[in-house]
Amino acid sequence: MSLKEQLTEDMKTAMKAKEAGKQRLAVIRMVRSAIRQQEIDGTKKALEDDDVIAIIGKEVKMRRDSIEEFKKGGREDLVTQTEAEIAVLMPYLPQQLSEGEVRVLVKEAMEKSGASSPKDMGKVMGQLMPKVKGRADGKLVNTIVREMLNA
Repeated sequence: MSLKEQLTEDMKTAMKAKEAGKQRLAVIRMVRSAIRQQEIDGTKKALEDDDVIAIIGKEVKMRRDSIEEFKKGGREDLVTQTEAEIAVLMPYLPQQLSEGEVRVLVKEAMEKSGASSPKDMGKVMGQLMPKVKGRADGKLVNTIVREMLNA
């Protein structure tokens, strides 16, 4: 079953759950809408699972950024709501890499590219991002690469 089909099935289940699945239903509808919009705007063809994962990852990233802003504004109610939305989206993403796993991949990429200074960051990121796409937050990867190149 493709990821889009899974989202459709989960939406139907949430609709049947009435009140219990209300927030889940809203989040799944939002993701399906973003996917459909991308299909219409971009290629006018059905998206593959990798494309759907990228869209879901983008939605999760937007929510994580929002959480930081909500915390600064003292809006704990919105923080809680946004965290719940992220919890609905995370099962659709591939298993996320831990910080230790990312560090191992960064080290391998540095050795492979011969990178040794911060000027070589582009080389490392170029090799690394295809390996971690959808499985690690780009901000985390960037931070670890900077740290390891400056060490």
